[in-house]
Amino acid sequence: MTEALLALVPEYGLWLLAATTFLSCLALPVPSSLMMLTAGGFTATGDLGLSSVLMAAYGGAVLGDQTGFALGRSGGGALFDRLRRAPRRAAVIAKAEALMRRRGSIGVFLSRWLFSPLGPWINFAAGAARMGWHRFTASGAAGEAVWVAVYVGLGRVFAGNIEAANDLLGSALGFLAAGALTVGLGLWLRHLLRNGHLHRHP
Repeated sequence: MTEALLALVPEYGLWLLAATTFLSCLALPVPSSLMMLTAGGFTATGDLGLSSVLMAAYGGAVLGDQTGFALGRSGGGALFDRLRRAPRRAAVIAKAEALMRRRGSIGVFLSRWLFSPLGPWINFAAGAARMGWHRFTASGAAGEAVWVAVYVGLGRVFAGNIEAANDLLGSALGFLAAGALTVGLGLWLRHLLRNGHLHRHP
């Protein structure tokens, strides 16, 4: 499926790219990041315009976020009850809800690019939790700008070697995520120490 989609990029580029980023924000298994890398590569050869690619990917992603948020708001708890029937999906939803509860708008922003597998589920969770639409939209739009710029930009730089770009991004984002978790754990431990929940031993 992935190879077939990538083969369509030169012909249906912008519409296909927008549709892919849109669907990915609704938790559908489409290769949105790889599509952006590929489209970025075509901007380097002049087959696609850079500004048009950025706008298509960004527009699809923002519209997908808004759709997921609206579905979460209208479906509420009943929607999550149905989604949680699959154990693996339930685990991802639990992580998304925990990130949103702890970090709020920052969690929405980070889930667009740093913790992107949680992004679609945070869309639903934010809507179900009645997060303010303005807060969600501002955080989500800023995060999607980072996501789109990084993937399309790297695809343009690594034109002709998309696999290398994909591997590089996977390693870099994994490193950033590990660093973010380490910092978060350190802040949590400091909070416990300051509030007397942990005791220092001489």
